[in-house]
Amino acid sequence: MTRPPGPSAPAVYALLADGTTVGVRPVVPADRAAVRRLYEHMSPENLRLRFFSGGPLVARKAADALCLVAGPGDRALVAEADGDLVGLAEYHATPARPPGSGPVSAEVALAVADEWHHRGVGTLLLEHLVDCARADGLRELTAEALSENLPVIRVFADLGLPVHRRFEGPEAHVRVELTPDEQYLTALETRGRTAGVASLGPLLRPRSVAVVGAGHRQGSVGRAVLRNLRAGGFTGPVRVVNPHGPALDGLPCHATVADLPEAPDLAVLAVPARAVASVAEECGARGVRALLVVTSGLGEEQAAALRTACHVHGMRMVGPNCLGLANTEKDVRLDATFAAGFPVPGTAGVATQSGGVGIALLGGLSRLGIGVSTFVSLGDKYDVSGNDLLQWWEADGRTDLAVLHLESFGNPRAFSRTARRVSKRMPVLTVDAGRSEAGRRAAASHTAAAATPTMTRQALFHQAGVVATRSIGELLDAIALLHSQPLPAGGRVVVVGNAGGVGVLAADACSEAGLSVRPLEPALAAEVAAVLPPGAAAGNPVDTTAAVTEGQLRACLDLLAGHRDVDAVLGVLVPTALSVATGDDPVRAFTGAPERQPCTTAVVLVERSSRVTLLPAECGGAVPAYADSQNAARALSCAATYARWRNRPQGLPPDPSGLDVDGARTDVAEWLAERPEGGWLDPVRCARLLGRYGVPQVAWEWVCDEDTAVAAAARLAGPDGRVVLKAHWPGLVHKTREGAVRLGLQGEDRVRAAYRDLAARFGERLAGVVVQPRAPHVPELVAGVVQDPVFGPLVLFGQGGTATDVLADHAGRLAPLTTYDLDELIAAPRCSALLSGRHGGTPVDLAALERLLLCLSRMACDLPQLAEADLNPVVACPDGVMALDARIRLEPRQAYDPYLRRLR
Repeated sequence: MTRPPGPSAPAVYALLADGTTVGVRPVVPADRAAVRRLYEHMSPENLRLRFFSGGPLVARKAADALCLVAGPGDRALVAEADGDLVGLAEYHATPARPPGSGPVSAEVALAVADEWHHRGVGTLLLEHLVDCARADGLRELTAEALSENLPVIRVFADLGLPVHRRFEGPEAHVRVELTPDEQYLTALETRGRTAGVASLGPLLRPRSVAVVGAGHRQGSVGRAVLRNLRAGGFTGPVRVVNPHGPALDGLPCHATVADLPEAPDLAVLAVPARAVASVAEECGARGVRALLVVTSGLGEEQAAALRTACHVHGMRMVGPNCLGLANTEKDVRLDATFAAGFPVPGTAGVATQSGGVGIALLGGLSRLGIGVSTFVSLGDKYDVSGNDLLQWWEADGRTDLAVLHLESFGNPRAFSRTARRVSKRMPVLTVDAGRSEAGRRAAASHTAAAATPTMTRQALFHQAGVVATRSIGELLDAIALLHSQPLPAGGRVVVVGNAGGVGVLAADACSEAGLSVRPLEPALAAEVAAVLPPGAAAGNPVDTTAAVTEGQLRACLDLLAGHRDVDAVLGVLVPTALSVATGDDPVRAFTGAPERQPCTTAVVLVERSSRVTLLPAECGGAVPAYADSQNAARALSCAATYARWRNRPQGLPPDPSGLDVDGARTDVAEWLAERPEGGWLDPVRCARLLGRYGVPQVAWEWVCDEDTAVAAAARLAGPDGRVVLKAHWPGLVHKTREGAVRLGLQGEDRVRAAYRDLAARFGERLAGVVVQPRAPHVPELVAGVVQDPVFGPLVLFGQGGTATDVLADHAGRLAPLTTYDLDELIAAPRCSALLSGRHGGTPVDLAALERLLLCLSRMACDLPQLAEADLNPVVACPDGVMALDARIRLEPRQAYDPYLRRLR
């Protein structure tokens, strides 16, 4: 078998440890000369370490064998940079034992150009080779190396997979297990973070900037960016590329990028859409390291050419169709935007897809005095994404608050891992845009119909610890609280007001926001009442009356802030003539008292015109002041939810036992080989696949005539002697809606009549009938999975039966499910109160229900071809759970590793 023809194969681009971009692709015959050059330029010592011997003949034979002949179990990848081949990796499958079965092992070899050592070329190639090996069904890779070749041995050891080494004399034998686990994902993540941050340096901390397309017209975008660069005080040289004049704003113009006196780190492209790709190519040829493309309106071909130029020349890019970017760091002072004015320096990192949202956030953060560390308008997000910015803020040493506005996700599963890690260190906040039903896609099964894009996106945010708000205003409310106050230990809030009515409204707002507004403990209530004026009510809310003095209010707050049952205090104050007359200021009671115990504190100042402000505190810091109690309550709820997520241990997906994963993959492959277009499984195949994953199902039989149906009913009838008949034909999804179910059948005559009725009703469409016992009268649930092509599998759970679509009582979590995800998924729907025995219900076997959901999660992760799985109803009993009806749809999809390092 020869290598596939062609001068080149499509490359996947990825970053090395130092931020350099390389392309990784399969070897083709046309690479023979390049592979020979790679070997010929290696030092004699490195050739010896690679081949255990030296000489040009060995290298020439190796190049010929690599590029010209390939067996069915052979793979070879090369890494390219600027058109040069800088490394290669290959494996050759070991013959299977016993003969005829597929190979499970392959031997690996690596070679890296001398000048590219210690930059991560070999590790990157190995990662992509591991992905190929898994796709080929291999379970391990082996390698032989000289014992003195410590760098190569270390590459395997540091990969993150289980590695076994054995030394025999001058040789080392390495075996790498390909079982994916958390350790490998963490290793991939760490290498990707290091490479990503290094690659963003020229973009966010450039030493020099060129504006390409700055026009002489005052209203042009390029001219505005140039003006902001200079007005902001950028610390490096600024160049202008404009062929239509000698100078612009006192700076000399250069006709082309090639004419620049040096290659700038960053080039801002404000040229017409038709010229963007060619200018990007010029920038790459000149040695520019990063692009900011503010131009909009690129066509499909123009976009592809722009991406290619960036990848081939190793340039990171923001945009196109964006507002620009800024870095307020004093040694940089970069304002490459066409916004009005230099952003206020601060500690919030901001990344938005919408320029308008970006301007609003910059204004709000400036008004609050929080400011920004780095601002990036992502625009159409061809390259740099929110994931990249999270990694940068995590490492920049300045950012303590990450603010995102994302309208789309390129790799949400990688984003989830990054956001989960960053959220443990700093709040990550976003606006949850696009929540309307207009975004709901058409779907066949109950599970798919319930799994809206909104549910999927909210599950992503929730599981990653991202604080998601509904508007820019709510986002700024939450930012003000999280920036200025300690995180609450829980959701127990005490409302303190100087007027009874506004205190009640605030208590209502807190309850509606999911916070706990419980009465004070008797001992605490007595202490609070003792420091307040006569007539005060020490309940919750605490009504201090308008006669309260500043000192009395301060004493009350001191008692509340130090109490074990109080997580947050919300003050609600109205201006009164009494405070004006005495000179007391109730607000000072909230912003003073440096001896007070740390406690999350906010205040509502009724009649304030500004939505939220930060009031300086005497002891440093600030207290957020809101104009409306609902805004304050929602901000407190965001803080409590985030604190609860942050304080819980990191959960890992449990590994259920007794699964037949290999058998399931074989079943799926065989079925799709017969039906390459995909579709719904028949009941027999569906039950078999669920059985591979240990999903409990009610006893049933498949029948094709009335006599067999009667015999099956006799065997399957439960204690009440009743059975259910369900018609089936290919493509049937909603049996009840089609009138394909007959319930409560008792006795031979009724079973015969029901079968005849189904046969007459559906005629030639009828493929067969399922007979099963009648289910007990217990809560009916629905459980299922939808495989989103972007977000991955979403596991859904909630109210089942015929009320599924009417009540819409469902919750969803993205797979793989951790132990915490399982607990939250079961507790989230309203029907969960019945499962635990509350409200007169009978407690069900929650452990069995958790296992069922966990098995669905595992099945969806193992089988990318699983488009939908719908178990409805699922009955839950005290001694177990079981699915009464199940539907599974398969699609021909290839496995995709969302964590493999590659650029967009």
